[in-house]
Amino acid sequence: MIRYLVFGMGETGLSVARHLKKMNIQAVYYDTRLNPPNLPSFEKIISKSDVILGNFNDRLFENIDCLVVSPGLSDKEPLIQKALQLGIKIISDIDLFVESVTKDFVVITGSNGKSTVTELLSLMCKKSNIKVSAGANLGRPALDLLKDNADLYLLELSSFHLHRCQKLPAKVAVLLNISNDHLDWHGSEKNYHQAKYRIYKEALSSVYNRNLKGCLSHLNSNPKISFGLCEVEGNHYGILSDGADKFLSKNQKKLLSSHEVKILGSHNLENILAAMAVGELIGLDTSPMIEAIKEFKGLPHRMEFVENYKSIEFINDSKGTNVGAAIASINSLEGPIILLAGGQGKGGDFKFFANSVHKKIKKIILFGKDSKLIEKEFKDYVSSTCVESLKDAVHYATEYGHEGDKVLLSPACASFDQFDSYIHRGEEFCRIVRELN
Repeated sequence: MIRYLVFGMGETGLSVARHLKKMNIQAVYYDTRLNPPNLPSFEKIISKSDVILGNFNDRLFENIDCLVVSPGLSDKEPLIQKALQLGIKIISDIDLFVESVTKDFVVITGSNGKSTVTELLSLMCKKSNIKVSAGANLGRPALDLLKDNADLYLLELSSFHLHRCQKLPAKVAVLLNISNDHLDWHGSEKNYHQAKYRIYKEALSSVYNRNLKGCLSHLNSNPKISFGLCEVEGNHYGILSDGADKFLSKNQKKLLSSHEVKILGSHNLENILAAMAVGELIGLDTSPMIEAIKEFKGLPHRMEFVENYKSIEFINDSKGTNVGAAIASINSLEGPIILLAGGQGKGGDFKFFANSVHKKIKKIILFGKDSKLIEKEFKDYVSSTCVESLKDAVHYATEYGHEGDKVLLSPACASFDQFDSYIHRGEEFCRIVRELN
């Protein structure tokens, strides 16, 4: 009998516990924390004797055939290192999902934009009367989606998920973009890129970004459609310019004016084109896809307009947690930008960040743990100021800004030095800005 050891007792670990209990599979559950937050929920499902907390010893691996690891737990963890030494199979919750799913599923990844594309695709499917269930990195863990008995599953996958996936035969796989992120976790740019490209390995069809050099070498000989912000021929998606207007297009056919799109930024036009390409490969008609695009308002904390205060626009892009996301957001805006950035840098390339965006920025106001690292790279390009908190940053921007300026919170960093999450950071930004009036 295969016996599982489940490492990580967060939301993903809890979904694994529910799934293994349903499948009558015996497992032991381990967490380095002495009091993980979901412990009461676990104890409703499994025996207390099957829970081990704190430090482990080698006896934990007795009669264990497979280690299930929650996303985000690094291979540097001593328990994972020991499993590797013993030759124990290591999998993720996505592998358990693949083993059990009986319907088609789509997998979506990218350094930026994957949540936007997942939510838009979900709306497109609903407009097409397809029962869809979406999750994994976004919202509910993948295994919890199986109880929905949907017609189609949409899985937003992080590089952490993809790092461990054994097999991923998706109906469609899409990689939106790659910018260096989580290098502290993956150890190198090469490892991070390999994790992202892994999404295509067993895919039945693929959607790819024409601007990703070398992407084609990772695709199988399956049906594939590309997207990008340029004019294109063939069965691909792009942009057609007609005077001052830009149109989302397939081949040379205009589908929708960019003026009819509610979400801000040119990078979101790319996200929409990617979603349409995926929609085509899963059999959606163009009409409901366009209806969904016209209706879609985007995600909270992603290029979200907050307030206009003294003719200064305040925009919440707290979900811009890495350099690539912040670059895309900054470059998508017109007009003078006062940038609020900082937090935990995660090994981000701030030199590249400064070189990429300094011409668009009027002033950068920095806060958080790695503010000085970012300031060092911007100092030769842009006027910069370091402050203690996000509140200080907003108030400084208000004093510094003039009519027509845009104050953009796009931190290029994780939030955990000062906030519970990027959501908490974004909510605080909105609250502070709205209290200005």
